[in-house]
Amino acid sequence: MSETSGEIRAVTVPKWGLAMEEGTLTAWLAGEGATIAKGQELAEIESTKIANVLESPAAGVLRRQVAQPGQVLPVGALLGVIAPAGVPDADIDAFVAGFVVDPPDEEGAEAGLAEGEAAGARGPIAYKAANPRAEAVPAILVHGFGGDSDNFMFNIEALAADRPVYAIDLPGHGRSAKAIGSGDMAELAGAILALMDAVDAPRAHLVGHSLGAAACFEVASQAPERVASLAGVAPAGLGPTVNDAYISGFLAAERRKDVKAALQMLFADPDLVSAAMIEGVQRALRLDGAREALSAIAAATLPGGSQARNYRAMLGATSIRTLVLWGERDAILPPEQGEGLPDAVRLVRVPAVGHMPHMEAAALVNEQLAAHFAAG
Repeated sequence: MSETSGEIRAVTVPKWGLAMEEGTLTAWLAGEGATIAKGQELAEIESTKIANVLESPAAGVLRRQVAQPGQVLPVGALLGVIAPAGVPDADIDAFVAGFVVDPPDEEGAEAGLAEGEAAGARGPIAYKAANPRAEAVPAILVHGFGGDSDNFMFNIEALAADRPVYAIDLPGHGRSAKAIGSGDMAELAGAILALMDAVDAPRAHLVGHSLGAAACFEVASQAPERVASLAGVAPAGLGPTVNDAYISGFLAAERRKDVKAALQMLFADPDLVSAAMIEGVQRALRLDGAREALSAIAAATLPGGSQARNYRAMLGATSIRTLVLWGERDAILPPEQGEGLPDAVRLVRVPAVGHMPHMEAAALVNEQLAAHFAAG
């Protein structure tokens, strides 16, 4: 049975990222019989990467809670049913009884996601690609300090609906080489340009988070002809300071509790930091040369709680369309740094989220980015 039948709508385990296969229902946020608005927070789901909130796919009444907290279910499994109050209970029961989870499309999943490497100045630059054969201008997603391409697990599929999308691992991060030169913005920008060359992209929409946004701004400074548009998510490069307690705490963290404390600073809701996320960061920091590479990058770009480069003047002078999205509860880069931006920059404040809007409010961010790409 499909996910819709007349006025009946299934609530299913979402696929957050191309590698997600199952999720744990940790809590319902609305009771059975409650009236639900489309987009309302409905349930908490934890994957092997992160805990996050599932938003309702439709308006109506939550007629059934089929799954119970604590259950581990495959992607696409039935969690609950939304329908108008007037739909007979017998129809709801028949929908639940007849619901079948579609088997995963392994061939399609492989076709939709690929891993590759570009030749960087000091070693391979790793990336993930979605829909690489599409003909539209591609988008390149650039993570922040200490992150990797997986930070865009909630975005890459949605943004790749009509264009190629590439998510990079910056030098010193993820699967990319840990050999670092100066570690400055020019080096990070060079990695982005190397990726563009490797995938034959003369121009691209650049989307950067935090330090990755500053690296995108640097690309626009060096090679504006290669930038179709800019988008900064909680961007560095627009103000004087950064929360050094996060930077220094992340670099020094070895024990699980210290990694957890650093990661929780990124989110408005600290419970979004899952055990799997903590373990993933611990593994990344233990890779040979990783901590040294990150320290060099921090020293060159975010020294002592300051920001080494400011791109406000560039954004005011360029003709490149620019979008900035900023969480109102960002504890790493103060949201006040988004004030007084050049008139040509469109600023979107994202309520009730912290430094990770693309994870904390993925649907809103994806909608804003897709519209931004389509505008030109």
